[in-house]
Amino acid sequence: MVHEVEIGRGKRARVAYTLDRVAVVPSRRTRDAKDVSTGWQVDAYYLDIPIMSAPMDSVTSPETAIAIGRFGGVGVLDLEGLWTRYDDPTAILEELAELAPDKAGVRLQEVYREPIKPELITARLAQIRDAGVTVAGALSPQRTQEHWRTVVEAGVDLFVIRGTTVSAEHVSSNREPLNLKRFIYELDVPVIVGGAVTYTAALHLMRTGAAGVLAGYGGGASSANRRTIGVASPMATIVADIAAARRDYLDESSGRYVHVIADGSVSSSGDIVKALACGADGVMLGTALARADEAPGRGWHWGAEARHPNLPRGERVWVGSEGTLESIFFGPAHNARGVLNLVGALKHAMASSGYSDLKEFQRVEIVVQPD
Repeated sequence: MVHEVEIGRGKRARVAYTLDRVAVVPSRRTRDAKDVSTGWQVDAYYLDIPIMSAPMDSVTSPETAIAIGRFGGVGVLDLEGLWTRYDDPTAILEELAELAPDKAGVRLQEVYREPIKPELITARLAQIRDAGVTVAGALSPQRTQEHWRTVVEAGVDLFVIRGTTVSAEHVSSNREPLNLKRFIYELDVPVIVGGAVTYTAALHLMRTGAAGVLAGYGGGASSANRRTIGVASPMATIVADIAAARRDYLDESSGRYVHVIADGSVSSSGDIVKALACGADGVMLGTALARADEAPGRGWHWGAEARHPNLPRGERVWVGSEGTLESIFFGPAHNARGVLNLVGALKHAMASSGYSDLKEFQRVEIVVQPD
C-alpha cells in the first residue's frame, strides 16, 4: 500500500525514504564472512565485487578504470570527458584542483568546450582493453547518436548510456530523439541505461532490451538538482521501486533478468549495504571512489551536471583523500566512517544476516528508522 500525506488541500505526496532512514535487520542465522560471496554476473562478465565507478572525470581515468577492473569491479570511463577531449588532460586536472571555489564553475564550462575527438575514444578504450579488464564507457543520450559507432568498434564490453533522467519515450520538436529500443536491439553489446527514478520509467527502459538500469540521478555530492530545478527522489524508495519493476518484467518477459544498479547517494559502506538490501544488484560509486589517492580529481569531485554550458546542476565539491583504491575497497579501515574497506563491510553485513550471496541478501529484512 502506498503511503501518502496531504501537503495542502489541493496536493497529496507519496512518502519516500532515503538510505539514511532505513536499516538492515540481522536474522536468526549468522555465518562466517569468509563464506560470503560478493560476486556479480553482468551479462557475460563476472565481477568479484558489485561495484562500478561513476563515469566522472574526478573519479575515472583510464588508469583508475584499469585498477578498478583488477580489483574485481568495473571502471566506467566518461567518453565525453577530458580524456576524450585532450591528448593529456593532466595539467587541466591539476589546474582544476587548485582553483578557488568561486572560479571553478566557469573554468569547468570552459575546459569542456573542447570538442570530443573520436580517435581519443578509440585510444582510451584500447588502453583499458590492453590491460585485460572489462571495458566500459559511458555516453549521454544526447551524444550517443554521434559517437556510438566509434565506441562499439573500439571493442567496449559494457556500453553505459547515462544521464540525469533517461526516458524510453523522450519527446523533442527540434531533433530526432534517441530511439533506445531500436538502438539497443541493433547492438551486439550489452547496454546499461539510466537514470531512472520510478517504477514506470524503469519498466519502459527494461523493455528496450537493456542489460541493466541505473536507479537514481547519479551526481551524488556534486549534484544540485533539488536546488536548481527542484527535482529529487530518495534512493531507498527508488531502488525498491525499480527492483519491483525488475521482478514484474521478469514475469512479463518469461525470465529475462535486468540488473538494477544504484547510482547516486551511495557514498559509504553502509549505503552500499542498504542499496543492495533494497534490491539493487550492484552500485555505481562516485564520491566513495573520488576519495582515493589515485583519483584524477585530487580530492575534488564533480560530475557531468557541473559542466553544463547553460544550466549547471552540480558543482565541484571537496571530498578529500582517504587512502588508496585498494584500501577503499578492501581496507584496512582506520575509522568507523564507512569510507574504507567497503567490500569487507558488505561481507560483514551479509554474514551477520546469514546470507551467502548478493541475490539472497536482497531478501533481508529492512526497517524504517524514526526521525
